[in-house]
Amino acid sequence: MWGDVHGTGQRSPSGHGPAYGEPADEESSLVRLYAVTGGRTVPSATLAMEALVSTSAGVRLGLSYAREYRLIGDLCRRIRSVAEISALLGVPLGVTRVLVSDMEAEGLVRVHRPRLDAAGPGPDLLERVLNGLDRL
Repeated sequence: MWGDVHGTGQRSPSGHGPAYGEPADEESSLVRLYAVTGGRTVPSATLAMEALVSTSAGVRLGLSYAREYRLIGDLCRRIRSVAEISALLGVPLGVTRVLVSDMEAEGLVRVHRPRLDAAGPGPDLLERVLNGLDRL
């Protein structure tokens, strides 16, 4: 919870941020996300927000991986769109694209890119995206 210092329930008197003298909550920090992505905002491969991401159900990422990688790995045991991952993690879409693209390059997730023709996305893709948004 934002402002809760290490899950202790201790908050600043205003209810915003950590109590005086306590370390800032790194888990909610955009600075941390900047460090994890190396400052990149553009993924190494084109990644649409409706692309579907999955991980192997039997594979769990260990502590040697960034917390965001572990969270994405756990979320994607069930196939999810990039937009859904972004919303569930509360992370900007651009950052999510970079993280998922990096994870795909390392073989940690599979990205299922929609096949689009000149007419645009088909009704099946639009229905899957709508169903994913409804689940949010």
